[in-house]
Order: sequence, then structure tokens, then C-alpha cells
Amino acid sequence: MKIKSMMVPNPITVTMKHSVQQAIELMKLNSIRHLPVVDQKKQLQGLLTLADLKQALIPSMLGDFSLSDMMIKNPITVSPDDDVEIAAQIIYKHKIGGLPVVRGQNLVGIITESDLLRAFIDMMGILSSSARLDVVTRDDPGSLNQAIQIIHDHGGDIINVGMTAQRTAKRTYYFRLAPCDTHLIKKALEDDGFVVQAVMD
Repeated sequence: MKIKSMMVPNPITVTMKHSVQQAIELMKLNSIRHLPVVDQKKQLQGLLTLADLKQALIPSMLGDFSLSDMMIKNPITVSPDDDVEIAAQIIYKHKIGGLPVVRGQNLVGIITESDLLRAFIDMMGILSSSARLDVVTRDDPGSLNQAIQIIHDHGGDIINVGMTAQRTAKRTYYFRLAPCDTHLIKKALEDDGFVVQAVMD
């Protein structure tokens, strides 16, 4: 999945001419926490965060303190054609809440941790009507295929599959299914030697 399919296009921006108070009001009014700073050509100059703005509010009222003094200069950016995983890795590694999306020097969007969470929820089908089975298998492809076959044979329609990242002798797979008789599937899996750790309807 590409960043351009998830980013907020044409995000709200400010220029160096705006004051700290104006930037804060813009964030509050639009319920956002990241505000790109651009020039007249929409080229990215920096990035403001709500936390930084709040800390600078009083000093800016007492002295000559501008957005340029407090914005993140040369922020980390991503391209709209980058994979979403790249944005997720950067946000996690650097403990930041969002990334400007640029094509060349021009700002074309912004992607935040909230956008990534929404995408994860959509991909996992968490908010849709569904069921889940947590199944422990051996760490070999044949074991997974066998579990999938049993689920299908007993009326399970698999929406997606997640798994533990650790390489161990046994691995837990998280099967999200369309609503079905999970207890029938659980019994069939256990009869075949699988351990079903949890069932959610």
C-alpha cells in the first residue's frame, strides 16, 4: 500500500508570516497536531507540532519569537510513492506523530500515526462484524495450510491472518473470520491436534 492512498492530501499549512497564536488557533479549529510550514510555492520549509507551539506560546507573547524559531527545520519526509511500511517504521523509530509527504520539495500531503492506525484497523477488519481464533501451530508451512483447510472445511471465511513475529518451534496465528460458528471450528482444530488459545465472536 502506497502512502498516497492513505495520506491527507493538500494539508492545512502556514507560512513564516503567521504568528504562534494564529498557528495554535488553526490547529485547535481543525483538530490537528501537525502543521507544515511552506513558502509561496508550497515548498516545505519546516514542521510545527502542537506540543512545541504550546510551550512557545508565553515566550512568543513576551518577546520577538516567531514560527521560524520553533519549527522543526529539515523535518523527516516521505514520498507519496513510498510504501506505508516506511512511514510506520520512521514514525516508530523516531517517536514522532506525523510526516510531511513531499514530491521533490513540494508538500503534497501529510501522514500521521492516526492514519496508520486507521489503516491497520481497516486491514485487520477490527471494526467490522467478525470473529477471531488464536491458533498455535508448528513452525512449518504445512501446519498453517492444514489449519486454514480445517477452518474452510468447517464454514470459516478468513478475512485476514496475523502471526507472532518470533521464530519459535510453535507459532500463534490470529485468524479473523466473517461471523460463523467458531466453536465448531475450534473443536475441529483441537481434534486435529491444534491448540486454540482464544476465541472471540
